[in-house]
Amino acid sequence: MRIVPIRYCSDVAEAKRFYRALGLEDGSISRPGSWAELPAASGMLAVHEGDDDAGVCELAFEADEPLEAIMARLRAAGFTPEPITDQNFGRSMRVRDPDGVWVQINQLDRELYT
Repeated sequence: MRIVPIRYCSDVAEAKRFYRALGLEDGSISRPGSWAELPAASGMLAVHEGDDDAGVCELAFEADEPLEAIMARLRAAGFTPEPITDQNFGRSMRVRDPDGVWVQINQLDRELYT
């Protein structure tokens, strides 16, 4: 599983320009341009258009196993994930951590959005 912080911003192009200047690389971009990935040596940052959430950073994970397996482990540990949903990038689920903060787990299908 790979950790993917999602930085919501008001201008994806400007956020990309900033993080490239910081040293991150260009990665995949969604067809409408509202999502961009910026790989780094030890991970990846995603920037996502979201005027209402600009400045917010969300914790997400890119799964390398079926979401159903992760859901089963979470339930066995006493956590209650939301149902798996189909998204324009693949499949996704969310679960609250012990402090009540949402964590997103994604199973990506890059052919759907790049």
